[in-house]
Amino acid sequence: MTKIKICGIKRIEDIQFVNKYKPQYIGFVFAESKRRVSVDQVRYLKQGLDPQIKTVGVFVNESIDKIVEVLAECKLNCIQVHGDETPQYIDTLKGVLGSQPAGKGVEIWKAVRVKDEKSIAMLKSYVVDAFLLDAFVEGSYGGAGKVFDWKLANLAKSCGRIFVAGGLNADNVSNAVEASRPYGVDVSSGVETEGCKDESKIRCFMDKVKGVDNCEVL
Repeated sequence: MTKIKICGIKRIEDIQFVNKYKPQYIGFVFAESKRRVSVDQVRYLKQGLDPQIKTVGVFVNESIDKIVEVLAECKLNCIQVHGDETPQYIDTLKGVLGSQPAGKGVEIWKAVRVKDEKSIAMLKSYVVDAFLLDAFVEGSYGGAGKVFDWKLANLAKSCGRIFVAGGLNADNVSNAVEASRPYGVDVSSGVETEGCKDESKIRCFMDKVKGVDNCEVL
């Protein structure tokens, strides 16, 4: 079954939507973004979250100390680093998390902006729990609403679990899943209307993903 991550959660209404439709993951953005949330916001929102839904904290070129601080306050399940983090940074982060009570069992995901096959080749340098493949857009670390060649994700699967992101919505997610058969898909702006999560778009997006999975079973 293709996992679904809905990123950019920031309102209590968003929590109500995800509790109703049950994506496997939701993302809280701690990096500079119009969807950025504070530690206090996340702690409040998590109070009403279905505990079966896993939480992902999204960071861009953040200090490891800050990530550990946020993790301790918010009790996240996964850390997604979405910037220029090196393999050495990941190794250090992994070691620090392993030594912290709040870091036990926390997954580390590395986001990679995909431009061509060379972008995929760099994945081999990282040892992480999952990769999130986003579209390469000059000057942007993500959230630009652009797609990449989904077939490139097939090349990445030998490196581990793959999430496909970048410009996904209910109109194209079926094609993305069929083209790459990823571990999961990630969506943010594709389930929004005027900058806010839209219940009908979330439902439709998830139905399209489940539809591809059901066809595969048949």
